[in-house]
Amino acid sequence: MLSVDRLRVLHTIAAHGSLSAAAEALHVTNSAVSQQLTKLEREVGQPLVERNGRGVRLTDAAELLVEHTARILSMVQRAEADLEAHRDDVTGHLRLSATPTAVRGLLPHALSSLREAHPGLRVELHEEEPHESVPAMARGDADLAMVVDWIGAPLNLPSGMSRAPLMEDVGDIALPADHPLAHREILAPEEILDLPWISWSRGSICDDWLHGLIRAHGGEPNVIHNVEEHQTKLALIAAGIGAAVMPRLGCGPLPEGVRVVPVQPALVRQVYVFWRTDASRRPGIRATVRALREAAAAYAA
Repeated sequence: MLSVDRLRVLHTIAAHGSLSAAAEALHVTNSAVSQQLTKLEREVGQPLVERNGRGVRLTDAAELLVEHTARILSMVQRAEADLEAHRDDVTGHLRLSATPTAVRGLLPHALSSLREAHPGLRVELHEEEPHESVPAMARGDADLAMVVDWIGAPLNLPSGMSRAPLMEDVGDIALPADHPLAHREILAPEEILDLPWISWSRGSICDDWLHGLIRAHGGEPNVIHNVEEHQTKLALIAAGIGAAVMPRLGCGPLPEGVRVVPVQPALVRQVYVFWRTDASRRPGIRATVRALREAAAAYAA
């Protein structure tokens, strides 16, 4: 009989591309992964991986097993969720991936209320951008993920996921205080096309969205810096170096020398949390989603 634990190892190798990466994801040694793989190959009577540069390539037999394993692990997860729901005890360990602005804006409130209401539940937080958290959910490295996507540029979520909207977040234009547009009450998209932009990290969903926004209005993005951390952006803007779209969620106090001006139509992004549908009955997931919704409502209020 095939071992579910060994199948899980093979599934992790397939997701991460190498034995060492699988070992890191499973929090075991490389030797332990290699031993489990050897035993699984002995059970099935044929090789499952071939060396491919620094990684490995799955054989046809392994691809077949991985396809079945995905369904097996899904059934195991549903069984575990049903058992937790039957016990109706909000305990255990959840891994939560969240974008930095959501971490700053919502999670202090949400994690505090969770700890008070459910001291037996341990939520392990990882600050990650959507391009990191979405693959993490697909690999099974996270139990929930809080992400954002801009109106008109939605994220592509893996199959088999459920989601809950939390709030809408608006982005304003942050400008040096002496900029000619800084004392306007409102701006039109056409007025910001030629600004020297301090954008997000190259290739991130927010950076792609900014490029798309400007091009949709007939401009060509003039990105002079790519910076992820909001306070760093604000420091550069205060020094008169550029402008940035500044989401209100998690922005914090503005330094002297910076003004923010809204845009009409508003620059809106959706903030939501998603998880594997198979795990929907887990009390810990239900409690965490509820706490996040309450935190979002408190923030909006």
